[in-house]
Amino acid sequence: MFSKFKPTWMVDAIYQITPHQLKKQGIKAVLTDLDNTLIAWNDPDGSEELKNWLLEMKNAGIPVIVVSNNNSERVARAVAPFGLQYVHRALKPFSRGIKQGYRQLGLQKEDVVMIGDQIMTDIQGANRAGVRSILVKPIINTDSWKTQFNRLLERRIMKYLLKHNPEMKWRGGI
Repeated sequence: MFSKFKPTWMVDAIYQITPHQLKKQGIKAVLTDLDNTLIAWNDPDGSEELKNWLLEMKNAGIPVIVVSNNNSERVARAVAPFGLQYVHRALKPFSRGIKQGYRQLGLQKEDVVMIGDQIMTDIQGANRAGVRSILVKPIINTDSWKTQFNRLLERRIMKYLLKHNPEMKWRGGI
């Protein structure tokens, strides 16, 4: 019943995912959510840790595309300092934005992974698109008002998933 919310992997933070881990899984590119995955939702400037992670991906030849439900202005402002491509108004949990992301790169769904902090949008969207997924813990413990309702439902879904899928564990990498 809740299998549409089950991530492929669960990692403590996006910054723990390395190019070596991705390449070992045949992953050529990263699609990632923006708010509370790459940056704190209330701090669009990002951290030094983010800059180092993006540089590591770039040096390894792994493109990163932001796939966000936010409007173009919000996403463009957040990714501009990093020179990232993006898909805005992705309409996650529908698959449209995720498919648009890997098609922008000329890749197939098998070549990418979707990383996000929400099972009801990022993970469900990845599953609908047939893309592997990585659930990460939110960067900060607060959310915008738009996300708070989802978090209530997510707690129940995660409780069920963890009970019925003992292999689902938070890890330091994939």
